[in-house]
Amino acid sequence: MDIESIRIKKFIKKIKGWSFLVFLFLKLPLAFIAGLRVKELTFEKATVTAPFSFWNKNPFKSIYFAVLAMAAELSTGILALMHVDKKKTKISMLVVGMQSKFYKKSTSKVKFICKNGNEISDVINKTLKSGNGEIVVANSKGYDKNGVCVAEFNITWSFKAKNSKS
Repeated sequence: MDIESIRIKKFIKKIKGWSFLVFLFLKLPLAFIAGLRVKELTFEKATVTAPFSFWNKNPFKSIYFAVLAMAAELSTGILALMHVDKKKTKISMLVVGMQSKFYKKSTSKVKFICKNGNEISDVINKTLKSGNGEIVVANSKGYDKNGVCVAEFNITWSFKAKNSKS
């Protein structure tokens, strides 16, 4: 097993434990309050859930769109975090765009799935080699408890390798 695979396995183990809940509480408190959870994380794919709860509902008895956006962004962002974690060169990452489509009212737990891990990894490697800023569009689809797609988000991420100070 190569060093990169070991690094990624350690990151995946870290986000499965209680330390990730502490991270959410300290760094993403609204995601913590909303009850967002990373249910699956591999090199290529991330699954994040958003519960239908008192904290997440709107007056129309469905999940508030901002909670859906937060879960979609986290499903793409956790892949990005995994691929930049513990690299020798620091990499800045920032959401620079978002497009969304809503297909159906969300009245149950929604599971967002992003399958763009390979593309995200490629763009990060590209910025490490070139030193230039690079962007990638990551797609995340949200499915209700019946497997029906209720929303789809395209999150545009920008990555740039930071210059080390001499």
